[in-house]
Amino acid sequence: MNVANSYRLQEECDVCSLVMAKYRGTINLSEFKAVMLASLRSLVPKDWDGDHEVAWGWLWENVERMLKSLMGKPQVQEKALERLIMSLTEDAVNFLRREVYKRFFALAPAGQDYFKQSTTRLYWIADKIVEMTIEMYRAPRKMVEDISALGLRHVGYAIPT
Repeated sequence: MNVANSYRLQEECDVCSLVMAKYRGTINLSEFKAVMLASLRSLVPKDWDGDHEVAWGWLWENVERMLKSLMGKPQVQEKALERLIMSLTEDAVNFLRREVYKRFFALAPAGQDYFKQSTTRLYWIADKIVEMTIEMYRAPRKMVEDISALGLRHVGYAIPT
């Protein structure tokens, strides 16, 4: 979790909600807080104090609030995304492919230096992005690993972010 960046914290909660949506039992977030705090106390007993308790309690309350607001939504969103993707005509798919790059290059003009492939290859990459989006709902843990590996490969290629 990254509390210094609220957008990143929300992103982590979004992914966590996708993982939790695959769980078929009862999820009791307030019980997790007690277990988390007890675990943290036992890990650093000499250093743990009231300030730590307050800080970790505050963090968890924020995470819990975000997760509760997402409960039940991933299943609905996954179905809506599947319907959208299945309803796209070939013209709509081609428009989507072009828009991905149009917006990407507007946000990161230097990206054009790294995308000098054929249109066919660029369309294949755009199709993979759509495929990864739906797969994020179906297998969130696997997709986090796959996307992290892809990011590390790009770091290895010295591609700026």
